[in-house]
Amino acid sequence: MFHPELRRHARVLPRTLVTPLTVRAFRVIPAGRRLRPREGVEDVTLSSGIALRVHRPPQDASGSGLLWIHGGGYVLGDAAMDDRWCQQQAREVGTTVVAVDYRLGPAYPFPAPLHDCYDALRWLAAQSTVDPARIAVAGASAGGGLAAALALLARDRGEIDLAAQVLTYPMLDDRTGERRDPDAALRRLWNNSSNRLGWSAYLSGADPNIAVPARRADLSGLPATWLGVGTLDVLYDESRDYAHRLQAAGVNCELKTVPGAFHGFDAVAPNTAVTADFLRSQREFLHRALARR
Repeated sequence: MFHPELRRHARVLPRTLVTPLTVRAFRVIPAGRRLRPREGVEDVTLSSGIALRVHRPPQDASGSGLLWIHGGGYVLGDAAMDDRWCQQQAREVGTTVVAVDYRLGPAYPFPAPLHDCYDALRWLAAQSTVDPARIAVAGASAGGGLAAALALLARDRGEIDLAAQVLTYPMLDDRTGERRDPDAALRRLWNNSSNRLGWSAYLSGADPNIAVPARRADLSGLPATWLGVGTLDVLYDESRDYAHRLQAAGVNCELKTVPGAFHGFDAVAPNTAVTADFLRSQREFLHRALARR
């Protein structure tokens, strides 16, 4: 069932990495920014106290911007954990990439993480080197869910007209974790149990009809979208359904599915051809979406 290039990884990976025990353990480990070199990365702190990591493009950059939102199930992670991805986009897409250190649940549930991301988006749009008409939002897993929610918020407020959103195996629907999973044995790194934990921490009593992207009735007017997910990801069905709803609402949406791929496969198998193809599809979409018009 697993993609041939991912079978070796699937044999040793757990069905989930995020449990109440691992969340407590990960939180005593020093934050990613203290473990990774800062060369070429600018640290910015907003007036709200939210930290950003800014990755500058080459001198001949296009003047576009990209806001990156890290994953971690709404309970883990930081802006430094994806430095390599952010630097690659800055270099190869030629765009200013800003990664946001949004606050995490359960201490900071909805709407705090979303508002942190919106504050970061407003900062990016105000930079003199960035064309506010050529900005994309992007994220993976919980970050993908936040990117989708941020695109909805930006549309509703009408202050920033996004050019694109990139949703990588995004958490879009809290109802997935409540359903029986007939393929539970095939899940890797993320499953229904971790899904319930993450959504519970993020929602914490909030109205899901407002906070959860897949529950929003109106998806019209959203920016061009790239959505990528593996067919063995527990988030596959909700990702595919969201892409089809976007298309039905008149949104230009490119759905990239990877047969036999599990959640986070690109992170654990970075040197495979299947990951290279997945990331190339992302970059080509961003090149088109953020090109000068």
